[in-house]
Amino acid sequence: MPELSLIQKIAVAALPLLFAITVHEVAHGWVAKRLGDSTAYMLGRLTLNPIKHIDPIGTILVPLALLLMGGFIFGWAKPVPVTWQNLRNPKRDMALVALAGPMANLLMALIWALVAKIGFTLGASLPMPAQMLVLMGLFGITINVLLMVLNLLPILPLDGGRIVDSMLPGPLSYQFGRLEPYGFILLIALLATGLLSTILTTPTQLIETLIYSMFGL
Repeated sequence: MPELSLIQKIAVAALPLLFAITVHEVAHGWVAKRLGDSTAYMLGRLTLNPIKHIDPIGTILVPLALLLMGGFIFGWAKPVPVTWQNLRNPKRDMALVALAGPMANLLMALIWALVAKIGFTLGASLPMPAQMLVLMGLFGITINVLLMVLNLLPILPLDGGRIVDSMLPGPLSYQFGRLEPYGFILLIALLATGLLSTILTTPTQLIETLIYSMFGL
């Protein structure tokens, strides 16, 4: 992203970040509903209205603070509730519900790549709107790929942890599940030490490069 004022940075980042986080959560709820659990639907969480999903700290304060510091950006929304007992095949279906979020981020990364491609195409005729589309598109690719890779880490309560938990046999699943209260502390420690950025950088860059190549960016 070129040198922008704070207001310009927020204008570029706000829409991709909100969609990245809210669509991720809606995807969990939508797949859960398809597999037998309507909890999120009954609570009105299957909506793209960001107000329904915003967590004041994870959706606003943390991303804004990280944006101001010019470093690694991530955030989270209020988790969509899933009642696993309602699922038709709870152990398998929880893995599918968990996987839905990262896959939604991958789909959005591709959509934002298309937005960036349109911006590059319009560049000569509409320079200002085109630049906005390019910047939003490129940021949309980055934030969605980053959230996808982050959420696939095998740490509870992240989606990757849920997937691993669903694959483990009963006793091991129980022992693994006991680690969940410490997952967020581990993530904060990884973020504070810079290890989280190190872990995520290579896979994120590889996937971004592949998307750029697919769309000729």
